[in-house]
Amino acid sequence: MAEWRSALKGQLPLGKVGTSDGIGVTFSEVTRFSLLQIAAWPETWKPAGAKAARLAGTETAPGPGMMAQGAKGTLLRIEPLKWWLISRDDRQNRISLAIEDGVVLDLSSSRTWMNLNGPNATHLLNNFLPVNLSDTAFPTGSVASSAFHHIGITLWRDEHGFNLLLPRSFAISLWEQLTDSAAQYGYEVI
Repeated sequence: MAEWRSALKGQLPLGKVGTSDGIGVTFSEVTRFSLLQIAAWPETWKPAGAKAARLAGTETAPGPGMMAQGAKGTLLRIEPLKWWLISRDDRQNRISLAIEDGVVLDLSSSRTWMNLNGPNATHLLNNFLPVNLSDTAFPTGSVASSAFHHIGITLWRDEHGFNLLLPRSFAISLWEQLTDSAAQYGYEVI
């Protein structure tokens, strides 16, 4: 297996930046994770969703635009017939489906996973994303695919804040835009 490497290595100097008013946004990169895409056919989405839920350790698969946190990972419903199973364990068991039931694709090396939280995280993200991220429109458990400067990203909100999956090849560019804008709120990289 290839050695895992951060797309943001050298770009994430730890510490505080910005205003003296405090920290408005906290950033961190999740390293060494597993991301599996589970795609079903129209007639097999229920059994494929049930298998995805078992793999995540949840009772049921989430509906479109929602996530479910389980004992083994987070299951994101990114499209009507697709789930992403993401786990902080980069050695997650690889699964397979019979071709008549669906298809599994390992996307682990294709994305950079970033956490954002803090009192100004919503304001920061709304500078870039055409999604209403207010608590009422995008509550905990919500998932969205959106565009960040014409680049497709996946975003979800959990009890700790926002999570972004950025395409690996664009991670540095998007990171620079986020941190440049976050300086107005004060930010910390942990």
